[in-house]
Amino acid sequence: MIHRGQLARRTPPTAKRPRRTRKGHEIFGLNDEPLLCHRCGEELRPGEGSFYVVRIEAIADPTPPNISAEDLARDFEAELERIFEQMRDVSPQELMDQVYRRMTIHLCGRCYSEWIEDPAGR
Repeated sequence: MIHRGQLARRTPPTAKRPRRTRKGHEIFGLNDEPLLCHRCGEELRPGEGSFYVVRIEAIADPTPPNISAEDLARDFEAELERIFEQMRDVSPQELMDQVYRRMTIHLCGRCYSEWIEDPAGR
């Protein structure tokens, strides 16, 4: 599960991960690793106001399912067993990602300007 403040798995391996203080503020530049734009890889320089921190939260459809009389007539134990069987070979992280995902990315000014106008990439 991705906990509050963690970066998603798709973070470039060379990108610096922010360190959090007790108050939740991100601190950059604490070691020699550069902070990179997650889109183009450009080195970002904290304190210059030249990049954006973008937080993305994805939540599966939160509306209650439509339940019919036929659904209510089903054998609930058998239905639960069928669902559990489907989940057996799926990791807890993959199951959680199907319901909720939160990530933080860093974008340089140029990439942010392009991304914000078309975040879905159409």
